[in-house]
Parts: sequence; structure tokens; C-alpha cells
Amino acid sequence: MTAWLTIVGIGEEGFRGLGKNARHALMSASRIVGGQRQLDLLPPCIGGERQLWPSPFSLTPVLEHRGERVCVLASGDPMFYGVGASLARQLPSEDMLILPAPSSCSLAAARLGWPLQDVVTLSLVARPLAALNAQLFSGMRLLLLSNDGGSPAAVAHLLRERGFGSSRMTVLEHLGGAAERRIDAIACDWNTPLTADLNVIAIECLADAGIRGLSRLAGLPDSAFRHDGQLTKRDVRAITLARLAPTPRELLWDVGAGSGSIGIEWMRAHPSCRALAIEADEGRQQLIEHNRDALGVPGLQLIRGKAPMALAGLERPDAIFIGGGVTREGVFATCWEQLKPGGRLVANAVTLQSELTLMHWREQYGGELTRIHVAQAQPLGEFDTWRQALPITLLDLVKPFNA
Repeated sequence: MTAWLTIVGIGEEGFRGLGKNARHALMSASRIVGGQRQLDLLPPCIGGERQLWPSPFSLTPVLEHRGERVCVLASGDPMFYGVGASLARQLPSEDMLILPAPSSCSLAAARLGWPLQDVVTLSLVARPLAALNAQLFSGMRLLLLSNDGGSPAAVAHLLRERGFGSSRMTVLEHLGGAAERRIDAIACDWNTPLTADLNVIAIECLADAGIRGLSRLAGLPDSAFRHDGQLTKRDVRAITLARLAPTPRELLWDVGAGSGSIGIEWMRAHPSCRALAIEADEGRQQLIEHNRDALGVPGLQLIRGKAPMALAGLERPDAIFIGGGVTREGVFATCWEQLKPGGRLVANAVTLQSELTLMHWREQYGGELTRIHVAQAQPLGEFDTWRQALPITLLDLVKPFNA
């Protein structure tokens, strides 16, 4: 083995719960890095220099001692929302030996009798609670890694607000240790303001009467968004996202984002999808911030500015939607230049001027033009008639790999 760094997962049982290899690594390490709680679990016979993680957190105490015999202590499984995952992004795998303990979610599933493959896990550690909003469906089982002892009360409050107050909550403290404790309650009856900081929250989701979860598929109801009228409507949105075709780990630019609906639904398609919403209007920026949290994608990044100037220096996207600024000089040229080869660009037009612009782009770059007509039945006196919405012209382009 060429590994100079050993990452040891340690549970509530401490040193006595570790296996032979983990004990040997700690005994022979010249430096041991970890949080105060993990370091306090070590017996006095461990002679390596002990070092706390800095605040704000940084991997520097490990990386600056590359080549020494260094041990990192982590809670449970270091590769499950742990420091091991962070170090793996900085170091080659041959530099590291990872010795995991059972993760807190594995222990929680064992206590509850829940098959882990049927459970959605989510970390709230230094992450927005709003991400939970995208996971609320009746019958869904969730395991949440808490940020601190106030997380269960905050989760119960969110469940009540979102119409899931009937959900059953179980908080499991200090899993695997002598102080292990379990608290069970219905979300609407939760009355424990603080628990132990080290806890996992299990939720069996149950919607209140009349509440339906929002589908992860494209085409949410228009009522799901706050907007000022600048909103890609439901049917057009579904068609647009079908052409954008989100796949895992891809990045979208939502240019002239309006209320952010395209970028939000792109990110709801898969947890690893990312989006940048570019919007210059301050009022609409506030709408985007509200909508992204309410619909469970707080990671959507808002770029405050007007295209094309606001596009400078942004990470190159896999797909681009141009919903506003179609006729603005330089918008398409910048987007097309920055779009990755093989990427998709979809632009929507309502006015004659913007439609002519799309036709001009098609003449230069190819692609497919589609006219979308949507009509809804609405009352007309004692009868009903079709009310035609403004037609939408959609240009769908794929950038050649040799472009």
C-alpha cells in the first residue's frame, strides 16, 4: 500500500468499537486530525499529535502534511456525506486508506427495520432545510442527517407548513452509544424544541387531507410558482423541458429567467442537476428566491444581471434556455459560444420580432422550429368556448461536437 493517509470512521463506542486495522493506523499515526468529539473518544495511549479541524472548515491540516503518516477521524462512514468524500476530490485513491464504520443512516435503518434501498437520505448539515420540500410525497420514507439539536423542531415546523403535519417523526440520538435515545411523535404534535446535537431524523411522510405532492416531472401547475405574469406556462414549460432533456450532473443556463420556472424544474428532474438563473429585474429575483426554496431546489444559483454581460465568466453549460432577451444583441452569440459541444439550446418567442430572430438563427445554425398553440375551455355566457393563449414559437438546437 502507498497510502499515507488513513481515514477512520469512528462511532459512539469510540476506540473499543474499532477493528484491528483502524486501531493499528491510529497507534502508528504521527498526526491525527478530527473534530473535538471524535478526538475525545481516543484513549491516552494514542501518541500522535492531535489537531482540530479549523473554523471555517478547511482540508489544509491534512493536505499540508502530505506524505506523513496522518489519520483523519470521521463519524461513521467517511464517504457518506463525510470528510472522506471531500478528501477524495483532492487526493488520488492510492493516497488514502478508508476504514468505515456503520453510517448513522445504516444504524437508523437497522433500528427502524427500514430497507435502506427504499429510503431517501438527505443531509441537513450546513445545507438549506428547503431541500426537504422536493422530497415530500405520501408514503415516502426519509432519513435526515441533522445539522444540530434544533433540526427536528425545524423539520416538524416545515412539515406542518407544507401540509404534511400528519407525518410520523422518529429522532434517534447518539446511535450506537450508551446514550442512545429514541423520540417518536407526529409532526403536528412535536413539542421537543431541542434534542441532542448528534441525531438522525426518520420521517414516514403522510399528507394532510386534500394535499398532493408535486410531481418531479416537468409541467408543474402555474399556481406552484409566484410570478408577475412573466412565467413560461405549464404546457409550454413541459414541452420546453422535454427539448432541453435534463440528465444527471448537467448544468443549465436559464437566461432571462423571469420567475425561474425552467431552471427550477430542470433541477427537480434529478438531485445532481444544476442551474444558473440569470435575471436583471430585482422583483423577479425575489420571486426566483422564493420559488426555488418552496419547490425544494435551494441550490439554484441566481445571477443578478442582464445577458449577455452577466454571462461573462460563468461555468460553461450543457444546456441553455433563452426565455427573455431573445432580440437583445449578443445574447445568442454568447450563449452559442459558451454552450458545450453536444449541448442543447432552446429559445422561446412570442412577438413577431423575436420570432424573426429565431428564424434568422435557424437559417445560420439549423435546428427545429415549432409553433405551439394552447387553448383552454372557458365560459362564454351560458356556454363554453376555447380561449386561445398567445402562440409560442420554439427553436431547438443541438451544438455540433466539431463546433
